[in-house]
Amino acid sequence: MSEALRFGAELRRLRQEAGLTLTEFSVALNYDKGYLSKVERGERFASPELARRCDAFLGANGELQRLVVRPETESDTTTATPSPWVVGRREVLAAGTGALIDLGLKLGGPAFSAPDPLLPSFRAQFDQLRKLGQSTAPKVLLPLLEAQTRVIAALAADTRSAARAPALLLASRFAEFTGWMAQEAGDSAAALAWTGEADGLARAGGDPYLGSYALVRRALVTLYGGDAAGTVALARRAQSNELPPRIRGLAAQREAQGHALVGEELDCLRSLDRARDLLDRDDARSTADPTIGTTHVSDPAAMTTGWCLYDLGRPKAAAEVLDRECRRLPPHALRTRTRYGFRRSLAHAASGEVEHACTIAGELLAVMPAVPSATVNSDVRRLARELSRFRSSRAVHDLQPALARVLASAHD
Repeated sequence: MSEALRFGAELRRLRQEAGLTLTEFSVALNYDKGYLSKVERGERFASPELARRCDAFLGANGELQRLVVRPETESDTTTATPSPWVVGRREVLAAGTGALIDLGLKLGGPAFSAPDPLLPSFRAQFDQLRKLGQSTAPKVLLPLLEAQTRVIAALAADTRSAARAPALLLASRFAEFTGWMAQEAGDSAAALAWTGEADGLARAGGDPYLGSYALVRRALVTLYGGDAAGTVALARRAQSNELPPRIRGLAAQREAQGHALVGEELDCLRSLDRARDLLDRDDARSTADPTIGTTHVSDPAAMTTGWCLYDLGRPKAAAEVLDRECRRLPPHALRTRTRYGFRRSLAHAASGEVEHACTIAGELLAVMPAVPSATVNSDVRRLARELSRFRSSRAVHDLQPALARVLASAHD
């Protein structure tokens, strides 16, 4: 029996067991009755979105999702191949010379044996680059981030002073952020390579805990690659009791997202509860400098709950949470606002609130050229598929040109 026939037969069985007519079912899901009828007869393939919603409504605990053949991911996120983003120490030292001269230093001078005066300047640069990452294309920032990472690591390698460890740890944070920007630029292999480098630099600086955050970052790569099992496995490795509570809390959030991806609702909600408890602890709020993880989301566990509720097939509940949490985001955090804003629009569209979803998306599409994002594009594509069911809507018709432009630019 083909996948479509198998899914359709199981869907019909579960619907009938629930005592629902096809009309009642279609109204509840905001899907066309004729389309659902074809899905049940095996004449049409069910999308992952439909399977997710049916799972949640019928209480199938992920069984329907597992019957849907997921499309192949756009890139293999498991193989760390050589990347054009990763450059050698000699080249980066050359690229970083200008930054050092700006600080009134010369290569070969005393700074290379005692980098203490440099650290506050590089630390300030990190904060500025992180802020720029909210409103600048990642490919613009990547060369500078790579250069600064290598320069700081080189300075640390050439000194024996007490500043060596802090310099290595700061280089680790630069490397981790470089990995995130590489992922935003659509280069998963480079993201993994830089994340691995961040781990090595942190350990060399004497902080094995900071290196464990690399597991959480790697889990984000697998999450966007659609690998739920890999995401959960990596996130669990970063939750051992000896790790700081913030790292464990962020890892628990990532585990929840992995469970949500395949409809494992109970495991997802347990992970979210664990994340909330860990991130609410006083020692989770002031353990690291710079702050590990997002600095723009005031309640990460709540925002992740909204994110997961959509993947669990509960768009109305997701929209309520995301509406509340998105209102709390700072205006300047464009990248964060688009990330969660498109998920919010998607939740409203899936709830049948098409005009409101288009209003939200229209505002976000206007800023996408300033903050292009390979990861956000995944939700933009999902939104386009969701809205394609409402082609008769004037709001959808008006949104199509802007939506098409963003989707076309993602392939350039």
